[in-house]
Amino acid sequence: MARTAHVDTFVRDNLPPKEQWPQFIFSLPELQYPERLNCVSAFLDRWVEEGRGDEPCLVTPQETLSYRELQERVDRICHVLVNQLGLVTGGRVLLRSANNAMLVATYLAVLKAGGIVVATMPLLRAKELAQLVRKARIGLALCDHRLLEELERAVSLAPELKGVVAWGSGQGGDLEGLMSQVSGPFPAVDTAAGDACLIAFTSGTTGEPKGTVHFHRDLLAICDSYSHHVLRARPEDRFIGSPPLAFTFGLGGIVLFPMRIGASAVLLEKGAPDDLLAAIARYRASVCFTAPTAYRAMLTKLQDHDVSSLRKCVSAGETLPKATFDAFFQATGLRLMDGIGATEMLHIFIAAREEDIRLGATGKPVPGYEAKIIDETGRELPPGAIGRLVVRGPTGCRYLNDERQRRYVENGWNVTGDTYIMDEDGYFWYQARSDDMIVSSGYNIAGPEVEAALLTHEAVAECGVVGVPDSERGMIVKAYVVLQAGHSPGGDLVKAIQEHVKAEIAPYKYPRVIDFVDALPRTPTGKLQRFELRRIALEQAAAANAAAAE
Repeated sequence: MARTAHVDTFVRDNLPPKEQWPQFIFSLPELQYPERLNCVSAFLDRWVEEGRGDEPCLVTPQETLSYRELQERVDRICHVLVNQLGLVTGGRVLLRSANNAMLVATYLAVLKAGGIVVATMPLLRAKELAQLVRKARIGLALCDHRLLEELERAVSLAPELKGVVAWGSGQGGDLEGLMSQVSGPFPAVDTAAGDACLIAFTSGTTGEPKGTVHFHRDLLAICDSYSHHVLRARPEDRFIGSPPLAFTFGLGGIVLFPMRIGASAVLLEKGAPDDLLAAIARYRASVCFTAPTAYRAMLTKLQDHDVSSLRKCVSAGETLPKATFDAFFQATGLRLMDGIGATEMLHIFIAAREEDIRLGATGKPVPGYEAKIIDETGRELPPGAIGRLVVRGPTGCRYLNDERQRRYVENGWNVTGDTYIMDEDGYFWYQARSDDMIVSSGYNIAGPEVEAALLTHEAVAECGVVGVPDSERGMIVKAYVVLQAGHSPGGDLVKAIQEHVKAEIAPYKYPRVIDFVDALPRTPTGKLQRFELRRIALEQAAAANAAAAE
């Protein structure tokens, strides 16, 4: 491992032992990176140095920034971080904002200054934010002033967070005020290619978040594998999408991929289908990243919007139904590019170019990656056999101080938690999740976390949460609830419990269906049998569908 540039070595010291790392493969010429590398030099500074600084980089409803203007903003923030806020190399900075130009600028500034970004979902509540702060020992946060309330509540739960600086408030002590006091270039810190620059948190099936650590070279690797070989965008493309930048799917698709080739990106604070369609028409976007749920919702609204500028549409986050692919192709002539990725892998590792798409299949391993199907003992299975999907390549899982590393990495392979079949031609076909994760509209939701929030409601004595199929969202969260004595089931109580959960944890995690029951299935030792709840839920769904068809 090359000499680190990090003074604060907490993250490096809390990486898994090297023997628990996956095997990293750099099989393509473009994946051969120098030992010293700061990725911001490759994403931003190079375009100014090569005379393309005046070309558009970020487009928002409020402003458009060229590469040169973004560089100037990033450098000012670097000066503030280092000289006024005391950031040392290796220090963690929490970022909290909707997708906008300041979020991208702060993100790049932390990386350029040698820090480590922890970007957070705007919907997270104080309890969830405090978990991340404590786990990553974050001392500094930069936050859009409109999202300060939950972050300030988190400070009381996680005193490690010593400094919170807002932007957009118009007050003298905010980030813009500090930026006005500094100027001049800020040379990118001489980081190692293997220095950590990002901790991306993902939900665990237990509800305890897992911090996945990625290096400077990793951010380039996803561009030089998936984006270069499968997406094949061009510098004149304009990217757009709905995923928050705290999701690595959004970070790659909306920021890193365009900036790697000198293209531009449209940033939307609201990415609902109506907002996305209107922005595609207004800004003539040509490459779109969103989840199958959004593409389904967009279908009924296409006639009201001009989407003729679109060239490529990428779908990930949940399985892409054939019916959605067919309907979107019929309406637009565009073949939705399906893909599977993981926060642990940083981005998509199985996909297909448009001309290689096989309907119903996710695709083949992205150039630079290898994948196979194994059984429970780790033995490789032949084509046609159902089993666990494992993958390896230039990126991979390194959990921050987490025993679950042992379960995610086996014999040098990343075990994704998905059940697949590989056919004779090497195409991979999704079957199901291998674990208890609920994937709804592209969001990963842990049943135990929802259960913990439900149990804080005075009416709830016991509960069990599972995912059930849904035509709109892929899956939805369903809760089975045993009530405390003195409480009666009913629609008003359902609504009250749902609102309570939304206030406790991120609102997208709330149970969309609640069934009140007298008892939950448990083992003789009292452990909740989620598999039995899933069976009951599937039987109920099948019965409801049969009744609707009569």
